[in-house]
Amino acid sequence: EAQQGPADLTRKAIGENYSSLLMLSQLAAAQHLDSSPEVIRQLALDHTQILSNAEFARVKAQAQPTAAEIRAYYDAHLADYDTVNLRRVFIWEKTADTKDGKGVSPQEAKALAAAIRKAYASGGDAKKIVRDSNEAVLDQAPVEFQRGEMPPRMEQAVLALKEGEWAELNDSPGNLLLVQVVKRGRRDLKEVSPQIEKKLQAQKLKTELEDLKKKAGVWMDEAYFAPAPKTSVSSTQPKKSGQEKQ
Repeated sequence: EAQQGPADLTRKAIGENYSSLLMLSQLAAAQHLDSSPEVIRQLALDHTQILSNAEFARVKAQAQPTAAEIRAYYDAHLADYDTVNLRRVFIWEKTADTKDGKGVSPQEAKALAAAIRKAYASGGDAKKIVRDSNEAVLDQAPVEFQRGEMPPRMEQAVLALKEGEWAELNDSPGNLLLVQVVKRGRRDLKEVSPQIEKKLQAQKLKTELEDLKKKAGVWMDEAYFAPAPKTSVSSTQPKKSGQEKQ
């Protein structure tokens, strides 16, 4: 029942599926289908896969990082867990390709951006300045981002800002983005331990599997896996035979 599959399967449906599985497998054995070459091949593959899964689970469990390893990684990569709380303002500008009437002129966009920034600076309600969502959209509340979670260009601009400062980005034609750093912080060890644990376990697991392959003497015939040579295509068409000409 722990592997019942899709959530919409009822207990009765599971029972019916399992009873059919037992019935058909017993009939197949009675008809000696388990001795056919194709079934023998499939059983061998399934047997290998099941053993492989069991060993992978064992190796993965052994690759579980310790609390000390997680702590050491966190201390060595503190900057990776720096956070910024951003206030974002998206202003739509009309372009030559605008057909739905969405957006404002570049001059109006600049004026709207200045008015919104002024409202935030004075403690006013910047949302009242935006008359229509076709002109601009504001975050309801500042959004927190961890380093690496933002687009590269946006992150580069944000990292250069101090708290309270704004940056203006034109990510694409017709899209003016204003970002303000509201607060800087850093996620603590308890909060990021699950992601560090997952990362370290994946690294240790990869290293262990590579070592096991070397010890087992696994090798690949690179010539077999080489791409097929490209065949040259003649630039001239073959001449038609006399019969084809007729």
